[in-house]
Amino acid sequence: MPKIIDHDDRRSHIVDVTWDLITQGGLEAATMREIAAAAGFANGALKLYFPSKEDIIEAIYERALGMMHDYVELDGLRGLTALRELCVSSMPIDDERIAAGRVLLTFWQLSLTNPKMHDKYLEHVRSWRGLLHRFLAEGREDGDIVTATPDEQLVDEIVLLNAGANVMSLVSGDFSTVDLQKQHLESFFDRLTRG
Repeated sequence: MPKIIDHDDRRSHIVDVTWDLITQGGLEAATMREIAAAAGFANGALKLYFPSKEDIIEAIYERALGMMHDYVELDGLRGLTALRELCVSSMPIDDERIAAGRVLLTFWQLSLTNPKMHDKYLEHVRSWRGLLHRFLAEGREDGDIVTATPDEQLVDEIVLLNAGANVMSLVSGDFSTVDLQKQHLESFFDRLTRG
């Protein structure tokens, strides 16, 4: 009887080893040859599961987004409480989130030259910004957010704060400690609740 191969399991294994290669050595460490060796495949066998390195990176990106989504507990939350949960949970405040940030940084790099990845990232950003706008509007409706700063500017600040924290936690952790990130977030939320 022929051996049954679980292709989903193999795809997941390839993503696992590529994730490890990227988090340990950056995108340059994740060559197709290194991915194949780490996964225990012949180099050409990877193409059965992922036609190109970009396809593997896209799968890793989906995993990183899924991890970030799992960190955020928004069930039953709205307004300022939901906004705070979303902002705090998506910051690089532990080793897993820092690793996810490293993977996202790799994706950002590739999205500069790959229109498909660029469009995929823009789709994520639009969705994220939509949530931020919704929670700000709910917070104003509930009377918890009273700042005169326009919501579009507040959304920009949150996105820049989060993206900046992710980049700085990777390239210069001394200047972007978890405590410092929390201080910046608290300062931001303090401004929201003051007139």
